[in-house]
Order: sequence, then structure tokens, then C-alpha cells
Amino acid sequence: MSNQNLIKPDSFGSEQGDVNTGQNRKKYWERNLSEEAKSICARDNKYFLHQNLSTPVMNVLSKTHGIYIEDIEGKKYMDMHGNGVHNAGFNNPEIIQAVKEQLDSQMTFTPRRYTNAKAVDLAQKLAEIAPGDLCKSLFCPGGSEAIEMAITLAKQVTGHFKTISFWDSFHGAGFAAASVGGEELFKGGMGPMMPGAMHVEFPNYYRNPWGFESQEEVDNEYLRQIKTILEREPGVAAIIGEPISATPVVPSKNYWEGVRDLCERYGTLIIFDEIIEGFGRTGKMFASEHLITPDVLVLGKSMGGGLLPFAGIVTKNKFDNLEHRSIGHYTHEKNGLCATAALAEIEYIEKNSLVDNAAKVGAYTMSRLEELKEKHPLIGNIAGVGLHMGIDLVKDSITKERANEAADSIMYKAMERGLAFKTIEGNIITLRPALTITMGQMDQVVDILDEAIGEVENGNYY
Repeated sequence: MSNQNLIKPDSFGSEQGDVNTGQNRKKYWERNLSEEAKSICARDNKYFLHQNLSTPVMNVLSKTHGIYIEDIEGKKYMDMHGNGVHNAGFNNPEIIQAVKEQLDSQMTFTPRRYTNAKAVDLAQKLAEIAPGDLCKSLFCPGGSEAIEMAITLAKQVTGHFKTISFWDSFHGAGFAAASVGGEELFKGGMGPMMPGAMHVEFPNYYRNPWGFESQEEVDNEYLRQIKTILEREPGVAAIIGEPISATPVVPSKNYWEGVRDLCERYGTLIIFDEIIEGFGRTGKMFASEHLITPDVLVLGKSMGGGLLPFAGIVTKNKFDNLEHRSIGHYTHEKNGLCATAALAEIEYIEKNSLVDNAAKVGAYTMSRLEELKEKHPLIGNIAGVGLHMGIDLVKDSITKERANEAADSIMYKAMERGLAFKTIEGNIITLRPALTITMGQMDQVVDILDEAIGEVENGNYY
């Protein structure tokens, strides 16, 4: 494989994941890939368009199952990323069986102007389990499109066109989704983006730039920023954000209540992007249940059961007044196969109490990570809720300078020990396993991290 244009692991493009063209990636290939894997990677490199974060690839997989990904040599890795599709576990047999039966029924694709029972069942189920008075749905192929449907709905309902979203956030790669996203990686070189897309900082208690020590001080400052924009830039249709960030950063309930109060005052909707956090990830069926009910809830990733691309929005009945517009005119809007996968995923999560499992195993793991923090100077902060956790690695506990090089080495050392995860913002190890994971398996995860972090602290980089 070519090693041209190699860049350092702390360079641009690290917000959403580890940089895929660093020297450590090359070392990993040389140490771990068989000749067959190298050959397939080389063909992947040849025939796919190259893009930051995903090409060149890490390895070649032969299967994914439960909490594991498995390469073509048969080596299994506990996967802490899964692109967020694996809430019920990779290739869940019960979801596969439901999809097989739906294929055999010949009720898969449904042309425009028709519906099918499975699509209606899914919309009804979401109305039953969504928080508050969210009860009306629209479906689409992916999260980017779902975000754009939510934006369109907010603009049509309010008659405004501006938006407020958050720096360092990711909401998709579509034009409007990238516009409200807060990362240069997805819009650099694009020229003018969606008009009126304004950004503020997300309330980060560990890394707030003012040195505030209380949540209340941090909340008040970030709310002041939003209030200033709403006053000086009238006509904001929506504030768009993840209730808990992908990093993760967990804002206080007080913060989101303050945002809701401002939105009510200025005629602005709240859109929550729960593409990652939804369907049990945080120890509640939806992360917003920890905080407030939004006006529009955006869902995706695991909504397809880990098998099919599917996403959508759920909103309030009072916003169902746009019969004169088409805000989600997608070919596969009411795909019976995708709806079947979504229903089977939700039913599996409920039947097997995976939301409770996420809460219990997550709390246990957080306590173990806090023990690691006391042991390892590299760990500056532990954050998260449920099975949505982050380990912020720092060079210095006072300055909080990001330990990007250390994080990169730890990631590859963990991979060689059978643990896969991704880093965000260069230095934050993120842990988002399947909700089927056990405490014993999470003990293995923490033990591997303990070993890898210790080696790097002793100067043994990858």
C-alpha cells in the first residue's frame, strides 16, 4: 500500500476519528496484516475514492457478530465503535430472521402513494416510546437526510431560515447537514454553505476556556452566547444539537432547560440529533429523557437494526401542517424491509432489557475508568453516561494539552490486544459498544486500556 502524503496524527481531520494516514497506521499494516489482507486493502485503495478518516482502511473484516468484529485471519476484536449501528449487537440473529421473513413475504419496497403495515407499525411504535408528545414520523435512508428533513420542517413551521448549532459537532455530510455541523473537515473548500447557519460552543465543563469551576457558571456563559445571537440575529428557525455530544460531553439538565426557555421566548424550535445516542445508548431509550423533550427528534444508525440504512424524525402533532410541501420525499421512505429491521431492533432491545443493561454496565465501567484516572497521569477526564463514554488524554493535568500522539499509540496497542475503538478530537478514546455487552467483557476492555496506557506512560509508544 502506498505511504504517500502521510500526516501526523495530531493534524487536521481528527474531530470525527483517528487520522487514517499516519505513520502508526503503516506500522499496524506491517505488523498485523496478512498478504491476503494487504492485497484486498491495496485493491480497496485503488478503486475507492480516497477521503479523510476512511481511505486507506485499517484492516479487512470477514464477519461482525455480537460485540465483535472479526478480520479475515479470524482474529476477533471487541468493537467499541460500530458506527453506532450495533445497539442490539452486530448481525443479531432475531433481527436477521425478521428481515428474512419479510423478504420472503415480498413486501419490501413500497412505491410512492402506497403504504405497508410494517412502516405504519414502526411509526406507531416510535410514537409510543418517544418522549413527551412526539408522535409524528417521517423516514429516510440515512442520518444526513433526516437532519435535513428536521431543518426543513423547522424553517417551514417557523417561517425563519437561520439556525444555531455547535462547533465540533457532526450531523452528516449532506449540504445542509454539513452546514450546521461544526467541523471544517466536511465543509472546507466548499465555498458558501447554507445561509444563516451560525455556531456556538458546546457546554464543556472540563475544557471551558474561562477556567470556571462550577457547572452553573459554564451554563450561564454558554446560554448568554445563545441569547445574544437570538437577540441580534432575529429569525432563528432552530437550535440543533446532540443532547449529549459524541465526544461525549454531558451538559446539565439546567443548560438544556435554559435553551428551551430561550427558544420559547424567540419562537425557535429545538432539534435533538440522537442518531448516535438513541435506542438505549445512554441508559434511557432516548438521551433526551435525561434532559428535555425536543420539538424534533432525529434518529438513525441503529434504527436499521445494524443491517440496513434507515433513519427518520419524530415530531409533535402540532407541526403536522405542511400538506402543501414535501419535506421528506425519499424513494425508500416507507421501505417495508427497513421498517422490519427497525421494529425487530426495538423489540429486541425491549425484550432483553438492553436499556437497563446499558445503564448498569455503563455505571460499573465509569467507576472502573475513574480508578484508572487515579492511576494514570495521562487520563485528564472521564465523561459519559450509559454505554457512551470518553477518556480525555492529556500531556499535563494543569494545561490540559491534548495527548494526541499518546492516544494514537494506545489505539494501535489496544487493537493488537483485540480491542477496537476510535479517537475523537485527536486525544479522546471513545467507548460505544453494543448494548449486549456484559460487565465481564467491559472488565476486559478496561484491563486492555490499563495495560496500553501504562506502556505509553513509560515511554513505550507504538
